[in-house]
Parts: sequence; C-alpha cells; structure tokens
Amino acid sequence: MSDGLTAFERRRAENAKANNEILNSISKTSAKVFATKPATTKSKTTTKPKRVRSEPVKRDSPMPTRRSARVAGIESTTTELKRELDDDTLRYGLGESAEQAHKAKKLRISGDLSLSDMQVDGRWAAPSLSSLGIGAPTKVPVQPGVRTFVATDDEDADVNKDIHILRTELNALQLYDKFEVKDLKLTKERIYAMAFHPTEDKPLVFAGDKEGRLGIFDASQEVKTIDNDDDDDEEEQEEPQIIGFKPHARTITSVLVLDADPASVYTSSYDTTIRRLDIQAQKSVEVYAPADDADGDLAISCIDFSDPNTVFFSTLGGALGRHDIRTKAENAVVWSALHDGHKIGGFAVCPDTPHLIATASLDRTLKIWDMRKIVATTDDAGDKTEKPFLVGSDASRLSVSHASWGPGGHIATTSYDDFVRVYDIKTSLRKGETIDDFSPVKMPHNNQTGRWVTILKPQWQRSPRGLPVFVLGNMNRFVDVYAADGTQVAQLDGDGITAVPAVAQMHPTQRWVAGGNASGKLTLWL
Repeated sequence: MSDGLTAFERRRAENAKANNEILNSISKTSAKVFATKPATTKSKTTTKPKRVRSEPVKRDSPMPTRRSARVAGIESTTTELKRELDDDTLRYGLGESAEQAHKAKKLRISGDLSLSDMQVDGRWAAPSLSSLGIGAPTKVPVQPGVRTFVATDDEDADVNKDIHILRTELNALQLYDKFEVKDLKLTKERIYAMAFHPTEDKPLVFAGDKEGRLGIFDASQEVKTIDNDDDDDEEEQEEPQIIGFKPHARTITSVLVLDADPASVYTSSYDTTIRRLDIQAQKSVEVYAPADDADGDLAISCIDFSDPNTVFFSTLGGALGRHDIRTKAENAVVWSALHDGHKIGGFAVCPDTPHLIATASLDRTLKIWDMRKIVATTDDAGDKTEKPFLVGSDASRLSVSHASWGPGGHIATTSYDDFVRVYDIKTSLRKGETIDDFSPVKMPHNNQTGRWVTILKPQWQRSPRGLPVFVLGNMNRFVDVYAADGTQVAQLDGDGITAVPAVAQMHPTQRWVAGGNASGKLTLWL
C-alpha cells in the first residue's frame, strides 16, 4: 500500500482520530456548561407576546454547604495558589463567612426560660405540665425483623434459676397498644436521648431530639374517641397527647431524672449547656454554660451525676468537666484532652463508688479515672496540665461508643468493632490492678448504625429488683436485653415497628422498656 500501513494499523489510527474528536467535543461542551459568566452579564428574561414587561423578581439561589473550586469559578494551576484560596468561600458558600458559621455552631439558648418561651407548635403544644401529675420530691447485615436471639428450652435448662425467672418476666412484656407506634411521635426529628421518670405509678417517658426539642409522653392516658356523625360503626380515636418544648438550640445528648429530685429533668446539648426543666415551677433553668470566650470544643456529649448536686459532663473535644450546680458556672473544673483530644462519646459514674468514672472515646479506648486524685502531667508540647488519676484502660479495634456503669460494678460498652463488652469491675480495685485483670465478656452485636441511625449505647437498669440488666437497640428493629454476665435474656419486638429503636432505656425499677427511632417515634413495652 502507498501509505505503508497494514489494515490493522490503519484501523487503529482511524479509531484514535475518532476518539480525539469525541474528547474535543466533550471538552467544548463542558467549557460552555461550567464557564464563569462575566459579572456584567444579566440573566435573560423571556416575556410572552402582547404583555407588558415587568421587572423580574430577584431570587437568590440557595448556596450549597460545600462548593468545589471548579463550580465556584476559581481557577488554580499551582499547589501554592490552591493553598491561598479562600477556604471560607469553598466550604460555607459565598454569602457566609467562617466567623458566621462558627457563631452558628456555638449558638445556644441562655438564661432561664418559661414554658411559653420553649413552646413547640403543632401537636406537641400544651398549656402546662400539670397534667403529668409530678409533685414535690419524694458486622452482621441488617435484616429487619430477623431475630438474632431465640431462647430455646435447652438453653433455659442450662442457665441458673435467676436467669430463667428474668427471661420469663421480660418475654411476657407486650408492645404498648393503646396507640399505634406511628402515632407516638414524641419529637419532630431523630431521637438522641431518652429517660423514664422514676415514678412507679405510670410510665412517663422523656425524649430529646436532634434539634433540641424535648418530648414528654404519659402512657397512662386514656384513649379518647371522636364523635362521628356518620353512620359508620367504626369509631375514630384522638391522637395521643404529647407535650413538646425546645430548651436547647442544638442536639439533646442526655436526658436524666434523678431519684432524689423527681420534679426536675436534666438535659445536655451540643449547644454547650446543661439545663434543668423544673416541672413544678414550669420553667427551664440554665445549670451550666461555658463563658462565651471559652476555648476548645465544649459541645457536651454526655452528663451524669455523682450526687444530687454534682454533675459531670464530657465534650466532643475530649474533655471531662465537673460542676456543683449550687455554684456559678465559672467555678466548674474542666480537664482537657483526657483521650489526647479525641471525642468522648459517653461516660458513666460508678453508682456504688462515685469517685470512679469510665469514659469511652473515639481513640478506641475505655478508661477508668479516680476523681479523688488529680495528678500533674506534661503533654507532647511540653505544657503542664492536670488530669484525674488513670486507674487503667482497655483498647478495642475500633472506636468505643459509650460506657455505661451498672449496679454491682459492671461496665457495658459498645464499639464499632461489632462487639458488646461487659467488664466485671469490683467497687474496690486492689493496688496495681488494671482493667486487663478483668477480662471482659464479649458478645457479637451489629453496631454499624450508619448516618441516619443514632449510635447504639447500652443503658443499665438503675435500681433493679433482681439481677442487673441492660438494654441495647438492635439494627434488625428489636431491643436486646442482657444480664450482667453477658447472657442475653430477651429480644423485644412487636407489630408496627418500622424503624430501628436505636435509643433504648429501661425504667429504674419496673420492667418497662422504651425505644426511640430516627423518626422521633416511641416504642414502649410494658
């Protein structure tokens, strides 16, 4: 041939030419679509014939929370120039600065609030709290509906008598049926924390959600029917009465009602505050808030009490604080970087020995601290700091989500390595003894909640009238119940449960169990 090419080479050259033409076409199209328009160019408006032209209404397009340099029209050819780009513009959009975003993150509701100040509109509206009747202090795949535990007769024969009695009691629990689960919407957004009121007269449940709302539900209320003029035989019932308030500006992370102060509901939040809902006075009182110029990330992740007047709190910045609620907030003591700056997801005060505290962290460790002894340490930068005395620690393969300290000296933890661990820590640790001397009981459990389900955290029954037990949400839409030795004693379910009851709680003394899901709905077993 004249060109000296074989048929194969000629075909290859033709394919290369065709591919180049396609790439050039795509490149030109992309340039037209993503080209930055000149500042002087006005948007074109179209008008219909024979109509008077009117000035177009200027509408600002909502800016995304995050923008790439290409979409923002910022060209960069060198690494050095990329470093000099306005990061505020890229991350927060052209209309919001980093300072404004930082202020929004630290937004909190300060001072004391009356009920009218916190009122939530819609079905949660209520004139007062008097209806509550509270007086003065006296890696397994998710398979919805598929059980992960079934107690067989042979297994029951192998357990001791107390476990057998416990299983019988818990398996007798029934899903609350006065109202359907879909109607028990305690909060507008995802539930993050729950608590039972300690009264034994009736099940009274509190739930805190992602946006700082607190929902209250009295399960003893009677079902009311609606008078219907139609001839239909079926009667319609009214929706359940659910009270709602908004005491916080951001996510509520803890809800506590103390046995010694049943007229108060304590809540903590990512808005850096701890508040007390006074049911008798019908107002919300600020218990703790850091100074406006406080350094570090003081978003509160958890609270617990060592006595009715002393509250401990953990933060997303890895700090642990202690505050006497009878004093001013500036008197609070905060120990920073207990886990080298990693987030403390949850912690618990030992109910039998309240000077011991267990913390669970993103650094994959469980640590136990003795608050009676504060020691001076030096960090990597050479700065001197003070910390409580570290009794011991235990590491997991992945981050530890929460540590819950139950009666009898047992600590239950959940971790993203898909295990539940129970440590049998005695109330008096011998000198030189570490957590390693107490080998934990490990139970496999799917803890991969993902983005839309609240992190699974074990919660002990505070004052059991039998064997200590703790409850834990199950990704297959159950609530699991475990004994202190790691034996699973129940797996609660029921009709109408369409989401994971990730936030589980048990009444301090009664065999009542509550679960909260990502839709703000309650599942209740009585």
